[in-house]
Amino acid sequence: MTSPGLFALVQCPDCGSGITASGDSSSCGGCGRVFATSAGYLDLRPTQTFTEQTKYLDEALHTDARHETVAPPLLGSKIRNDMLRQFLQLRPGDRVLDLGCGSGRTLAWNAASGAALTGIDIAPFFAREAVADCDLVLGDLRRLPLRNDAFGKAWSLDVLEHLSKPALLEMLKEANRILAPGGALFVYTHVRKNGWIAIGVRLVNRLARVLERVGLLDLRQERLRKSDHLNPLVDHDDLARVAAECGFSIERITYYTPVIGSFVENILARIAERFLARRSSTGPADTPEAQAEAVRRARTSAQARVRKGGFTYGVLVVFSALMKLDVVLFGRLRSGPFFALLRKPGAAS
Repeated sequence: MTSPGLFALVQCPDCGSGITASGDSSSCGGCGRVFATSAGYLDLRPTQTFTEQTKYLDEALHTDARHETVAPPLLGSKIRNDMLRQFLQLRPGDRVLDLGCGSGRTLAWNAASGAALTGIDIAPFFAREAVADCDLVLGDLRRLPLRNDAFGKAWSLDVLEHLSKPALLEMLKEANRILAPGGALFVYTHVRKNGWIAIGVRLVNRLARVLERVGLLDLRQERLRKSDHLNPLVDHDDLARVAAECGFSIERITYYTPVIGSFVENILARIAERFLARRSSTGPADTPEAQAEAVRRARTSAQARVRKGGFTYGVLVVFSALMKLDVVLFGRLRSGPFFALLRKPGAAS
């Protein structure tokens, strides 16, 4: 949806003027540019074309249809969403922005908080539930089509690692600009330097590759999703320097080395997905297209079962609880992945 209140927060990505809604389109009061709204989201991509573009614009990354509908937060998604809620403390009356919202599922999961939620992403692969219930903007994080000081809180999950260092600086400076004084930005990402505990994750990943070679699981889609990781942050000292350069201080940080989580998601979940894909296949799956279609059907069926509750949902809830041990046991051990709360100086509004 595109609510009337969204137009009080946005601005033209080219000239910075206000935007006025008019039917299935909207227009800039300054340069006169017309923006489409008929798809259920506001397209505010800048006319400037950046050389650096995310692979998430590629159709191939979305053939498994995981973006189409919103299932309950489980496994790693639940860990990230629980930490988001713990760090940001969303409340009614908050104006909150999801930077790089992807399908918009995190917006849907937190709609009951009462906060006014807006999502922005450069790729138009939004879930049906997000389009129906959330304010969504198609735009570039390096040139946010949003007014200064428009939001009190923001989050960015699994985004920063996809950016080069210059793009990261641009994105964080823009995030600082649209946050009110005292505003908070919650991020989940990682630095390149890992701690000793990461050996557990490396061993799990090695086991996953062995199991893939014997045909028990398929990690091609996961590799494709991570193929544009640029990992611009060297270590946590570099994180502090970048945050300061962009006008933030690091108020709080918790490390997240998913030893249990990687075993559950990279092995157990992928084995289950492989089994379901083979069972749902209607013919020989000897082409990439046929395999992708089988995975899509398997994911759609699994999401439907999860939304209904029952045994499958219960099993995933148990595994999600086990994965939370990675935070409980290793959250103080400095390592690559982390959750952090960045604070913009000034009095909170």
